[in-house]
Amino acid sequence: MNLIEYPDREMMMIDLANKLAGELRSCLARDDHVSFAVPGGTTPGPIFDALCAADLDWSRVHVMLTDERWVPDDHPRSNTRLLRKRLFQDRAAAATLVPLYTPADRPEDVLAELNAGMEGHLPLSVLLIGMGADMHCASLFPGADLLNEALARDADPIMALRAPGAVEPRVTLTAHVLDDAMSKHLVITGPEKRAALDKARHLSPIDAPIAAVLSDMNIHWAE
Repeated sequence: MNLIEYPDREMMMIDLANKLAGELRSCLARDDHVSFAVPGGTTPGPIFDALCAADLDWSRVHVMLTDERWVPDDHPRSNTRLLRKRLFQDRAAAATLVPLYTPADRPEDVLAELNAGMEGHLPLSVLLIGMGADMHCASLFPGADLLNEALARDADPIMALRAPGAVEPRVTLTAHVLDDAMSKHLVITGPEKRAALDKARHLSPIDAPIAAVLSDMNIHWAE
């Protein structure tokens, strides 16, 4: 893995947005469309704010979340809602969303439909992912009910998981989908997550799910 340290968070967010735009532009030069997977949560917001103005053919960029809470798109806790507010703006408003949520009482009721929607988008062209202090990534949480299955090479691209402390069921891209991305970037901030990353390197993915995707990962960190 390639660790890049930045003097401050603002510089990291701007620099990473430029890197992602450059990689998307390079992919578009050789492919009809590109698949771009991104995290929810608060950390990537400033990256999206800078990236959405990038001068590239966003109409050929297919964006998906790495994971989603099972709540409607207009719910305050919806990652899709955040994505529409922060990334699908300016030039990036022309991008296509590959959904990880469709209305249903339970994610299991529509998993076949969601997985069918992934056809033609794999392997991912560019992946941006985050990590929690508990070493989870996407919704691959330590202690999640189906974590073993989600870490397996033969897992469906999208699975539903439930984890201790998670309020809602989650849907997530599985480990092999994340790990097989052609370009991978992990963004983390603060000493707690830096310590968690150092710890994860010496643990198995069942204890530290981020360990399943660290091969050839570009890691961007700022205090």
